[in-house]
Amino acid sequence: MQISPLNQRRFNNFKSNKRGWYSFWIFSFLFLISIFADFIANDKPLLVRYDNAFYLPIINEYPETIFGGDFETEADYRDPFVKKLIHSNGWIIMPIIPYSYNTIIRDLNVPAPAPPSQKNWLGTDDQARDVLARLIYGFRISILFGFTLTFFSMIIGVSAGAVQGYFGGKTDLFFQRFMEIWSAIPALYVLIILASIVQPNFWWLLIILLIFSWMGYVGVVRAEFLRARNFDYVRAAKALGVSNSTIMFRHLLPNATVATITFLPFSLSASVTALSGLDFLGFGLPPGSASLGEMVNQGRNNLQAPWLGLTSFFTLGLMLGLLVFVGEAIRDALDPRKTFI
Repeated sequence: MQISPLNQRRFNNFKSNKRGWYSFWIFSFLFLISIFADFIANDKPLLVRYDNAFYLPIINEYPETIFGGDFETEADYRDPFVKKLIHSNGWIIMPIIPYSYNTIIRDLNVPAPAPPSQKNWLGTDDQARDVLARLIYGFRISILFGFTLTFFSMIIGVSAGAVQGYFGGKTDLFFQRFMEIWSAIPALYVLIILASIVQPNFWWLLIILLIFSWMGYVGVVRAEFLRARNFDYVRAAKALGVSNSTIMFRHLLPNATVATITFLPFSLSASVTALSGLDFLGFGLPPGSASLGEMVNQGRNNLQAPWLGLTSFFTLGLMLGLLVFVGEAIRDALDPRKTFI
């Protein structure tokens, strides 16, 4: 596909910002690793060969009786008895980290939280769960939550801003007063009230935060539509009978795309921070979920185990720093005043 000169210049501007360019690749690499967390950190084998047959426990559940055991329940591949059964007539390939985010390690040499060791690279928390495994899973759910919340917030916010700016008048006035009232509602109090009624989960938190987060996109889109709605090409399109929706989303929206895209990395950072903050306060994901905020809380409650606090601190700092640097590079790439040298 042929890249237009304008997009080529923007891409070159993005690459010229070395800090943002390298941050983009580092973040992409870390996110790619977290996407395959189930294959990197899991207490189920990647592959089992038993009695000349192959099994994929990481994908399917197999009863213990398949491997010569006595129970019809799913095999516990960390049980020495099950391991002995499989090794007697086959072999096992385990993930690099043989623990999932909720695996309780029962053979620690010291009381939990255990310090980093060759067995647990970042130690364990106070419930004897591997910190590195929880870190990988927590990174994934934080980024996926941030992406999802940012995407839907952008859809709602851009649509609302487009309607306000294009139609103006009473429509714009009504929406502005509505947003003033809506933004005055304390989101944290709403979460606390709902948490006492229902058990928060990924989708509940997404919906509740989405109710308030879309307003951040309205201002920039509304301003662009207010500026461009009286341009000559818009009046000509109206005179030719082009529908309002076509004018809004085909002719005017591209002008507001630059400001919207520039805002995305910072919105993603805010979404990740919001989820981590709620998990830290106990109003986030269900107990036991892999969460960076819960890891921060573990560090606060176990000051005698500094690896817990340091791991969560450096992870959140690195993640948010990379996103901010990428956002700065995108801003420079889309700035019409900058030219690539």
